[in-house]
Amino acid sequence: MSMIDQFLWVIFPYVCVAVFIVGHIYRYRTDQFHWTAKSSEFIEKKKLKLGSLMFHLGIIPVIGGHVAGLGIPESWMEAAGVSDHMYHIGAVYIGSAFGFLTLAGMILLTSRRFTIKNVRQLSTASDMIVNVLLLFIVFMGMYSTLVSNAIQPDFNYRESISVWFRDLFILRPDASLMENVPLSFKIHMLAGFGIFALWPFTRLVHVWSVPLNYAGRRYILYRKHRKYES
Repeated sequence: MSMIDQFLWVIFPYVCVAVFIVGHIYRYRTDQFHWTAKSSEFIEKKKLKLGSLMFHLGIIPVIGGHVAGLGIPESWMEAAGVSDHMYHIGAVYIGSAFGFLTLAGMILLTSRRFTIKNVRQLSTASDMIVNVLLLFIVFMGMYSTLVSNAIQPDFNYRESISVWFRDLFILRPDASLMENVPLSFKIHMLAGFGIFALWPFTRLVHVWSVPLNYAGRRYILYRKHRKYES
């Protein structure tokens, strides 16, 4: 294996994860007042509502599919009664359906940010980069699933990418596992780690500001103001 392969598949992922963790801690301690995303809803609402709905409805199952595909060993799936055929149907057909939904949402959100003048003027450089990078990651994921798998039907990412990914967490990465992986999958993985490195310094931090306390907070009572005659 070359030094480039060692850097891409061993050093780079750990650097991205370290930046992700340290960057979040640093920003939370020094920049809590900007721990949010600027809303452009008052400028344009229809495209934002539709694009955001499509993206979020699609990305949650897509993330779940990635967690299952990369994090759960193939032998565990077989032990649970999930055959290769069943897994293939879930990964390709169901995963592609949610992938297309996510991609359509990202196309709409990205075009909105770049083509609507007032939204573009409100956006920062990091907003633009995040939109483009997310769109690129989703596109490469769909391309890998539909095109690369069709061109190389014998390729099984659960025997290469998944094993390499899990080995990162036990501090035993093997760059050779990525040697024969199709280029589109490699680009998809590298871009995915790249956005983790950018995450703490962009609007993506608002993901962690889920208002869970809303479910248990007290009701807000609104009372009509009455004018009393003297």
